[in-house]
Amino acid sequence: MAVPREKLILKGLEIPIIRTNRRSVAICVDRCGNVLIRSPFEVKTKALNSFAQQKMDWIIKTVEKQKKRKEKLTFSDKELCELKARAEAVIPQRVEYFSRLVGLKPSAVKINFAKTRFGSCSAKNSLNFSAFLMLYPDEAIDYVVVHELAHIKYHNHSKDFYSLIEKYMPDYKERAKLLKK
Repeated sequence: MAVPREKLILKGLEIPIIRTNRRSVAICVDRCGNVLIRSPFEVKTKALNSFAQQKMDWIIKTVEKQKKRKEKLTFSDKELCELKARAEAVIPQRVEYFSRLVGLKPSAVKINFAKTRFGSCSAKNSLNFSAFLMLYPDEAIDYVVVHELAHIKYHNHSKDFYSLIEKYMPDYKERAKLLKK
């Protein structure tokens, strides 16, 4: 990743600028509320400053939203231990059940505390699940399990991948929506 060498300071916010071979300017706010401008090399700093000023209401609103979201996602050590224990009791059973149903077996099942993804499948077909899945309904958990099992056969998100999921979980789209709440 390119290292930001310049930055803007607007309304008390420090906004790094990353210049790359891209076509358009983008303002990004990450999950922690950090703001970043991505820009083509040829766009002048003055133009980026003007662009950021025009978007300042959106930037401030989005930064606040991400900070509130982050505050909600703080857990005590005890709560994290309880989540992990529950995940270790529930998820491997669901993986075993759906593994038999779908006919795909993972090389391993691991529980972690990933905050940006609910599950993943490694190149060696090891499935990883976030303990934070336990904060969602069982239907959503089962969807993530089937989704990750499908990655054992298809390491992508192709039509065939989703057809496999739909074969065993016809309502997968509704279940996936539960993860957005």
